[in-house]
Amino acid sequence: MPATNLTRHVQALDSAHHLHPFTTHHELREAGPRVITRAKGVYIYDAEGNEIIDGMAGLWCVQVGYGNLELADTARDAIETLSYYNHFFQTTTQPAAELAALIASKTPGDLNQILFASSGSEANDSATKLIWYYWNLKGRPQKKAIISRNRAYHGSTAIGASLSGLPFMQGIFDLPLPRFHHVAPTPCYYQYGEPGESEEAFALRCARAVEQKILELGPENVAAFIGEPVMGAGGLMTPPAGYWPEIERICRKHDVLLWSDEVICGFGRTGSWFGCQTYGFTPDLITMAKGMSSGYQPISAVALSERVARPIIDADSEMAHGFTYSGHPVGAAVALKNIELLERHQLVGARGDAAAARFQAGLAALQDHPLVGETRGVGLLGAVELVKEKATRERWSASGATGVRCRGHCFASGVVMRAVGETMFLCPPLIISDDEIDELFARVRRALDLTWRDLSQTS
Repeated sequence: MPATNLTRHVQALDSAHHLHPFTTHHELREAGPRVITRAKGVYIYDAEGNEIIDGMAGLWCVQVGYGNLELADTARDAIETLSYYNHFFQTTTQPAAELAALIASKTPGDLNQILFASSGSEANDSATKLIWYYWNLKGRPQKKAIISRNRAYHGSTAIGASLSGLPFMQGIFDLPLPRFHHVAPTPCYYQYGEPGESEEAFALRCARAVEQKILELGPENVAAFIGEPVMGAGGLMTPPAGYWPEIERICRKHDVLLWSDEVICGFGRTGSWFGCQTYGFTPDLITMAKGMSSGYQPISAVALSERVARPIIDADSEMAHGFTYSGHPVGAAVALKNIELLERHQLVGARGDAAAARFQAGLAALQDHPLVGETRGVGLLGAVELVKEKATRERWSASGATGVRCRGHCFASGVVMRAVGETMFLCPPLIISDDEIDELFARVRRALDLTWRDLSQTS
């Protein structure tokens, strides 16, 4: 059927039956969803035939790009060989065992024990339970409080949303659950640094806020601190210099487990295998997903240090936790091949470093645009702050309407950017070429120009 008819057909079915995540449904059904039909490399294509550079790698995940035939062949072979088996009842499968060993070889320190799940939210749920189980085994059952940060995002399950510092995800569902606490300021110097405050002083102020919360709750009651090396969905906030080493020092001082949520930052996104390596700290737990399989199969994991894992391994009690699809053999096989591709093509290495340098240069060049207050990023992550007045950092709207407007112009200009409030995000596939990076930023600038034109006409 012609493309326009296909679009209408799919939109009609979607509106009749499909509830979308993180969506105001009456608005979606009035406008109709964009129908994506295929993808290749860094490009996605809609039912109208439009070619769009996917500047978000799906949802932060498609490291090796779309349509990789080696991953497709791996999935097909794995399905033909062992379409499914579980890891309950003292059984294992070769792909899961090999993947656990491979991940352990990439993690820093002695984070050598791996528990599998299917999503980042499941991984964070699992890590929370394992932390509580660990402190129970250590004879310190009162250590149950977990500290997170305002504007953090750690998943959308009841525990994941409680870990998150995003009130719009919580109140409508009667969350957060007890035991979860959040601190401010959020470590983004551009948004929360005070006039005359150095970045280093701001970093210490943010870290000391965590220590103050630990002391307020009592170190004897605090189980863990969780943070993304770079805060992703809450605003793509790169940490100020010195922040993470101070956080690690504080956690060690007060015997609080340090948990790095690497669901976005893992597998090369920041230039290292894990974001904690980029920022120079060694956690007790790492949660990971997305780039682990480049989104080709749902799979996630929790990596535990020897300190956390040993009491669990040696316990007489059963660790009564897991999922039907934990370490799914097809997902594990695809993840193994995906990590091989990241290594073989030096996407975590020389090629990835070169792409990141060109990407960050293109990002910085946007700072001359009248609509842009700041750009920031690391590796192949980038944020663009939209402002009305550069000097004062005044926003156009508290509602995020300018971000939504810009996002619309991005799609029309042939590039995907995500908007959170008045902040625009970029996170392209790691395979993106020099020419594609240049084209990406040409399309982004075009969208910014169109947004600026609209705002200039209405102001």
